[in-house]
Amino acid sequence: MTLDAIGLQIMAHAFAGIAEEMGAVLVSSALSPNVRERRDSSAALFTADGEMVAQAAHIPVHLGAMPEAVAAVRAQDPRPGDTFIINDPYTGGTHLPDITLVHAIALEGRVVGYTVVRAHHSDVGGSRPGSMPPHSTEVFQEGLVIPPVRWSSGGRIHGDLERLILANVRTPDIRRGDLAAQRAACERGADRYRELVARYGRENVEGAVRDLLDYAERQAREAIRERVRAGAYSAEDWLEGDGVDDRDVTIRVRVEVRDGRLLCDFAGTDSAVRGNVNCPLSVTRSAALFVTRCLVDEDLSRGIVGERTVAACGSRRERRDVAAYHRRVVSGSGRCCGASRPGAGDHEQRGVGWRGVDLLRNVGWWARGFGTGPGSFGCSCRHVQHPKHAYRSVGDGASNPCARICVAPEQWRWRSVPRR
Repeated sequence: MTLDAIGLQIMAHAFAGIAEEMGAVLVSSALSPNVRERRDSSAALFTADGEMVAQAAHIPVHLGAMPEAVAAVRAQDPRPGDTFIINDPYTGGTHLPDITLVHAIALEGRVVGYTVVRAHHSDVGGSRPGSMPPHSTEVFQEGLVIPPVRWSSGGRIHGDLERLILANVRTPDIRRGDLAAQRAACERGADRYRELVARYGRENVEGAVRDLLDYAERQAREAIRERVRAGAYSAEDWLEGDGVDDRDVTIRVRVEVRDGRLLCDFAGTDSAVRGNVNCPLSVTRSAALFVTRCLVDEDLSRGIVGERTVAACGSRRERRDVAAYHRRVVSGSGRCCGASRPGAGDHEQRGVGWRGVDLLRNVGWWARGFGTGPGSFGCSCRHVQHPKHAYRSVGDGASNPCARICVAPEQWRWRSVPRR
């Protein structure tokens, strides 16, 4: 099947609409402020072979790491209609609070695709409320590690597994509600996919998927060729300590641009440190994919742009006993391609809560705007509270996606202040 330009757009928006509706179901059904108000969640649609077809406009680090989570689930030989749960950073997860449900879409007795929903849970156990202890040196201090295991089969949740997980968190009722919302979102996506097949036919829908994947790859490669000159580029950045040892942590990347592809080599980056700023390979790849999304046109970034155009490799060594989360990888990769500017925001986190009370783990996102760069005068930014939305950023006429503020529950009143 070969679609014309109009047909491609129709099917692209149909698939994207499925992902967006999944996200809407999750947000409207969840119990926790983390998902319902702050919207720290993501949804995507995958083929039976594990390739991303469409994604909602959600969290880049979630979406970029999802393909490895789907690959880990496919290795478990899922049956049609099965739903798997996973948060292990070393099998496609990000950090432990991000729990992912992967649902195998059933059609005519076989798996025809996957709906995937990832949401940040404000507590998954560990040594501190919020499951992000500031001085953790082992991933086990941050909470319960869940490998890819069956969460439900034949429409019924495995009660033993549910009881095991909820027995290891501080807010089991809210966790149960958020997991139910994730499952409902996955099933809604599966229903919408089957409706699409009923309308257009299975062969036509699967042919449209192949055409869209090929189209997105062509467009992404063309965008890279036009906007990044072929050659090799290098950059390095530093973290000022890991929270445990007072020494700079080096992030070094070499990006080779060749034939419309980005080959990202992190050789020379410091190996795993004792503090909780380490990065699993799935998140490293996600950061490189995010740079690609910044290079292509906005109308192409709704789907699977970049999935076939980026390879992240090198010496990002992982240690199984270390907590993993590392967002400055985006800065190093982006500088190589001119897609990142100095000072593009920072993330401030606080663990807030106690037994039986579910409060926001992320107290705020700090915005510092970004400085002057090639072709741009930069952007100043300040934070304001907004009564209706989970977060709101205000700039001086320029877009700054790094600047977002979390509106806390009504019992909390706070104001963002400049970093000193």
